[in-house]
Amino acid sequence: MSNLATANEHQTAANSAVETSQYLTFIMATEEYGVDILRVQEIKGWDMVTPIPNTPDYVKGVINLRGTIVPIIDLRRRFGLPQIEYGPTTVVIVLKVFGDDAKERTMGIVVDAVSDVYNVSAQDMKQPPDFGAETKIDFVRGLATVGEKMIIILEVDKMLTDGTLAALDRTKLN
Repeated sequence: MSNLATANEHQTAANSAVETSQYLTFIMATEEYGVDILRVQEIKGWDMVTPIPNTPDYVKGVINLRGTIVPIIDLRRRFGLPQIEYGPTTVVIVLKVFGDDAKERTMGIVVDAVSDVYNVSAQDMKQPPDFGAETKIDFVRGLATVGEKMIIILEVDKMLTDGTLAALDRTKLN
């Protein structure tokens, strides 16, 4: 019996040595996406925003979050997905984002619903396929397999800063 216990201890130690990261997942359309949970500041129910003129159509506006002006990005529009009416499960995920200048900013993304938090090991993460230069998917960190489903893991810095910060800088929101 002690050999079995020793084998289980070695397996537990080996499993804890595997590098894992936690991702908050959310639903948009029929797909599940994930963001690094360490970047999540909070999750809020959908509420009205103050629209800002001359911003891209995916910038819904801004909210005042305890004295901080936070730009809100509609991720469906950002990804070119069909628009739907916001419902009771629609939420804003407030994220910490770093631009090319390494300056930390707070931004929010509107998503259909929050799903779960998953631990994903490095071995369960695969590189996204190469679609060629015509298709820009550099904001996809990888594809993670969790159980029987595949989750698209997003690189929030690239997803939210590529062009968005320049547009917001022109309106002096950052």
